[in-house]
Amino acid sequence: MELTERTVSSQTIFQGRIIRVDMDQVELPDGKTADREVVYHPGGVAVLALDRDNSVSLVRQFRYPIRQELLELPAGKLDHGAEEDRLLGAKRELSEETGLEAEKWTYLGYTLASPGFCDEALHMYLAQGLTRKKQHLDEDEFLDVVTMPFQQLVEQVMDGTITDAKTVATTLKVKVLLGL
Repeated sequence: MELTERTVSSQTIFQGRIIRVDMDQVELPDGKTADREVVYHPGGVAVLALDRDNSVSLVRQFRYPIRQELLELPAGKLDHGAEEDRLLGAKRELSEETGLEAEKWTYLGYTLASPGFCDEALHMYLAQGLTRKKQHLDEDEFLDVVTMPFQQLVEQVMDGTITDAKTVATTLKVKVLLGL
């Protein structure tokens, strides 16, 4: 069965600093048409920084769209979308948000944030061999660094305390990869 939807027309209805929103008309597999609102995002990176004691560095920050603080992995958008090297973006975000640098980097793949309306791909990394340097946040960024044992992070993911998708996915991938 053919499932592909084909674009009939597309109009950009919003162009922001980070996202673009298009209103597309598509032809469905049965020949009928439907509207699709699509959010285009440059993509991002998330880093699980694991130290020698199997502790992780997380960030606690206020997330305006949901009006609450979240505990999540250091992460951020790729500054130039697909044009920015993902590993360089991961290194930048870890350094900016936590002041950490890592000797060893493992790419864990990517997850799609919400493919029903958005093309954002979040690339996940495991960082090991950590050295603490100086944190250097963006001027509009306010967060606290929180360190906890990896097993506690897994427990908080599993009991629903931590709900951020990139943190959940990366944590579970690292648990399986390292057998922790």
